[in-house]
Amino acid sequence: MTAVRPSLRVEKRLLGAGRVTVIGMDEVGRGAIAGPVAVGVAAVTIDVGRVPQGLADSKLLSAPRRTELVPVVRRWARTAVGMTAAEVVDQQGIVPALGQAGAAALGALVGDGLSLDGAVVVLDGSSDWLSRALPPGLAPTDGPLEVVVRVKADRDCASVAAASVVAKVERDALMVAAHDDAPHYAWASNKGYGSTAHYDGIRAVGAHALHRKSWLHQASAVALDGFDLLSAVG
Repeated sequence: MTAVRPSLRVEKRLLGAGRVTVIGMDEVGRGAIAGPVAVGVAAVTIDVGRVPQGLADSKLLSAPRRTELVPVVRRWARTAVGMTAAEVVDQQGIVPALGQAGAAALGALVGDGLSLDGAVVVLDGSSDWLSRALPPGLAPTDGPLEVVVRVKADRDCASVAAASVVAKVERDALMVAAHDDAPHYAWASNKGYGSTAHYDGIRAVGAHALHRKSWLHQASAVALDGFDLLSAVG
């Protein structure tokens, strides 16, 4: 698959306007029926080097290429990944879960010594699910953290593409590891998304602790292949 090459045009415009740090942010696993939702961040400053060769939105890259890029990306930018468990998605909904994962990722950067003074977050998508989730202690000294929402930022902005790659690789690794304990769901191949093999596993052995139970209840309303998933969820 041919990847669209992201650039630093947006980041350099923000840095040129006086921001000290641009933090690209992207989510992975929003549409999965099992596993956590993950949010990656990649922070760059005015002295950022050239975009790593081959960097693109994680969805446009093969799994081996994403894995190869992770150490390169981690040398190029300051990165972190935050995750929120499936049970939080069930209890609070996907949007609060995304916000908590994003806040955890930012908290990891701050814990590693990054200052949020003069920082701006470039968030992929069409809505700001981050700002409401940020705790008071996770903010610049002079006010709230600035968040810029940009559709297709994971394809256009190198920092956001880098964030998507590190988040995707870390979440995929977690689901592959979970497959060893629960092979019925074929998580090694579907990574928690709703494939035929995944639903077959739910039919065969029921739901797992990593499943988003409320999402399976919603799916049951469609009576997937004549099978009511409510009977598997319990």
